[in-house]
Amino acid sequence: MPVSHCLMLMLATAVAFAAAITAAFASPSPSTFANYAATPLKILPLQRAFPLDEPVELSELRARDSIRHARILLGRGGRQSSIGGVVNFPVQGSSDPFLVGLYFTKVKLGSPPTEFNVQIDTGSDILWVTCGSCSNCPRSSGLGIELHFFDAPGSLTAASLTCSDPICSSAFQTTAAQCSENNQCGYSFRYGDGSGTSGYYMTDTFYFDAVLGESLVANSSAPIVFGCSTYQSGDLTKSDKAVDGIFGFGKGKLSVVSQLSSRGITPPVFSHCLKGDGSGGGVFVLGEILVPGMVYSPLVPSQPHYNLNLLSISVNGQILPIDAVAFETSNTRGTIVDTGTTLTYLVKEAYDPFLSAISNSVSQLVTPIMSNGEQCYLVSTSISDMFPPVSLNFAGGASMMLRPQDYLFHYGFYDGASMWCIGFSKALEEQNILGDLVLKDKVFVYDLARQRIGWANYDCSMSVNVSVTSGKDIVNSGQPCLMISRKDMLLKLFSSVLLALLICTFFTLT
Repeated sequence: MPVSHCLMLMLATAVAFAAAITAAFASPSPSTFANYAATPLKILPLQRAFPLDEPVELSELRARDSIRHARILLGRGGRQSSIGGVVNFPVQGSSDPFLVGLYFTKVKLGSPPTEFNVQIDTGSDILWVTCGSCSNCPRSSGLGIELHFFDAPGSLTAASLTCSDPICSSAFQTTAAQCSENNQCGYSFRYGDGSGTSGYYMTDTFYFDAVLGESLVANSSAPIVFGCSTYQSGDLTKSDKAVDGIFGFGKGKLSVVSQLSSRGITPPVFSHCLKGDGSGGGVFVLGEILVPGMVYSPLVPSQPHYNLNLLSISVNGQILPIDAVAFETSNTRGTIVDTGTTLTYLVKEAYDPFLSAISNSVSQLVTPIMSNGEQCYLVSTSISDMFPPVSLNFAGGASMMLRPQDYLFHYGFYDGASMWCIGFSKALEEQNILGDLVLKDKVFVYDLARQRIGWANYDCSMSVNVSVTSGKDIVNSGQPCLMISRKDMLLKLFSSVLLALLICTFFTLT
């Protein structure tokens, strides 16, 4: 073989591999783009509801949780079952109850779009925002955010639901559909604490960023039904914790999850991973986060919220003697998984044995102390070396293993020692509610199609892989990553050129 032919072969090999490298780093081809476009990934940022440096008393935190639980206990829900793309909500915030780990996100509605700060709420169904016509709604917020109001007449794509719309004749969660004099379908939410909101249903464009792969972002939108609040009462009128509305992720037909999945925009599954230490953060995904070691427990049928069958509680490997009535499920009893609750609440029949077991196991190692009516402990070393592991045992053989930092929280210092307090509280109602304190540092998957919830321990500061279509394709949510590094590609290029040179030499000599 002539030397010129050898050089041409080596050059062709190098060009071919360089083209492969370029294709790997370049934007997707039209066909690839079309495949991604069928199952887009959308991003909305989540933020804390309270500044990180603003401490809050535990009594105020319990009062806030109590209001939330009154709302939860009034709910009703439904189911959907379709398959689609993925929505990703990068999270900011902390599960530290002393600093108040509350989360909200920004959404855009209307044409032209207006941005709203709305609290993420898995305990209710409806997305509602404050209408510009509301006369008694807060005009400022102590959270350091600017409040906005939905201008229905000013949106080119807004439309009110009429009284003849099927939504107006159906009962959704706590809503009472009403027909106004101008043929608008109205609603009224009344919460157990006496607060409430009323207004009317709207349809308008909901905007989001669609991630069509690991690095390609495009604007996208979808029409949704939401509430436009014209009246608020009770704590909703207070400015200290005011936001623009509530973003419901419950099981009802009008929740954002159900609306998007019923049209194939998202699958009937969502996941979250809340970072528990440092500055907090994490991710909230309408889709399935894929991690190894996931265990599942079936959802309790015919319940409006995310109820699980809690069977027992173990401390240091020993099952506690708890009356079975503590874990019964009915219209008013049961165990709810709720990201909007900060602490964890157990009914009296379960709380008392749990507190006794923890105190007895560390009686020789720490100094017990009561602080503002709370059971606390003065600790001179790491809590991991002194406090026992706890296990919440659910139906289906799934156990949730809790470290000491998953049921204790740091409450400051006293007499030169670190003070840690029990993060479980006695439930005022008859429901056990698992809040962020135990949900943090774990991936949780709410698989509504299979009616189950799964979880696994995970470092929530890391990116996660998310199922795009029925668990077959994945997108990396977080720092974009490539399967082959630049170093690997250069090594492969060198190997290819060397192989071509050897082939040329062989044929030249022969």
